[in-house]
Amino acid sequence: MYTFLPFAVALVAFRILAFSFLPYRVCFPVGALTGVHYRLVAGGGHASKQQEDGGGGGRLYVCNHRTLLDPIIVAAALCKPVTAVTYSLSPVSELIAPIQTARLTRDREKDRRNMAALLARGDLVVCPEGTTCREEFLLRFSPLFGELGADVNPVALDTRVDMFYGTSTKPGAKWMDPFYFMMNPRPAYRVEFLPCAGTAAAEDDGGRREDSIDVANRVQRELGKALGFQLTGLTRKDKYMMLAGNEGVVPAASNNN
Repeated sequence: MYTFLPFAVALVAFRILAFSFLPYRVCFPVGALTGVHYRLVAGGGHASKQQEDGGGGGRLYVCNHRTLLDPIIVAAALCKPVTAVTYSLSPVSELIAPIQTARLTRDREKDRRNMAALLARGDLVVCPEGTTCREEFLLRFSPLFGELGADVNPVALDTRVDMFYGTSTKPGAKWMDPFYFMMNPRPAYRVEFLPCAGTAAAEDDGGRREDSIDVANRVQRELGKALGFQLTGLTRKDKYMMLAGNEGVVPAASNNN
């Protein structure tokens, strides 16, 4: 590892610059030249009923959370910009992110309104686990995305690394996670767009909307089945308390509340 470290620093600099500044259609081929493996299993998902009917707004993409690069990888797979919502992304990660990020406040009603406004303006990526998980498990999904009234486009993500893991449990070191992942000689990402999951119940039930918790649990099951991961009821807080004895909250910048 220490022998490879000088080369890793050069690799991560080149890879981060490529993903940050090159057009989406060429960043993966350029990354592949440096050993980044990327596999797109299916196309960009299915149009939601809202869009088929000519409704405005963007698509809601819901994915499991492997690394902080997840929304960027989804954007590159779609070949178009997206907005990612976060709870405790470090100021450094926000600064270098090549896509738009929006910080949530943990005020449920306020966050729901903010997410609805973002979705009305364009595509939105949500990682409802609330934290990264590098093992083959899915943490409990927050049901907030199910309250937006939009059809869900599930995205199953998996990663493979062989030396450095971009999943820190120390809040002050979270900003290094993308760099750790990209320092690997041959990091790999697998992206699978699953069929659109409507939030309306069957017609014989009057076409009512599902409860947001039911929506979250159903999407978790679909992603777990696609990935072969075990479903859990553990939360972000549970993970950090077990692994690090803290709640995993990254301090916000001084101008953020």
